[in-house]
Amino acid sequence: QVQLVESGGGLVRAGGSLRLSCAATGSIFNINRMGWYRQAPGKQRELVARITSGGSTYYADSVTGRFTISRDNAKSTLYLQMNSLKPEDTAVYYCNADRSAGTYWGQGTQVTVSS
Repeated sequence: QVQLVESGGGLVRAGGSLRLSCAATGSIFNINRMGWYRQAPGKQRELVARITSGGSTYYADSVTGRFTISRDNAKSTLYLQMNSLKPEDTAVYYCNADRSAGTYWGQGTQVTVSS
């Protein structure tokens, strides 16, 4: 089992920045990739950014150039640096980890961007 705990969400004005963190504990070896997803009210959960164990990254078009995903393996922590935030970035952000044994989710952290 892998436990994921997100932190760093909050209320910010448009144009501001936030950094989300996701601390992983448990059977974290052999995690193939980790990512951040988000879900806005009334919408489906969507992939925001993902990083593989080799360091390859992927970003959704809507956040490319504004968000940066990174991981600190020594701290078993995943980050999402979010700059130039927009009201449409408002959502609950979830941390995700993929292993061959399964997929794991955090409880989510709320990000609210005011105009």
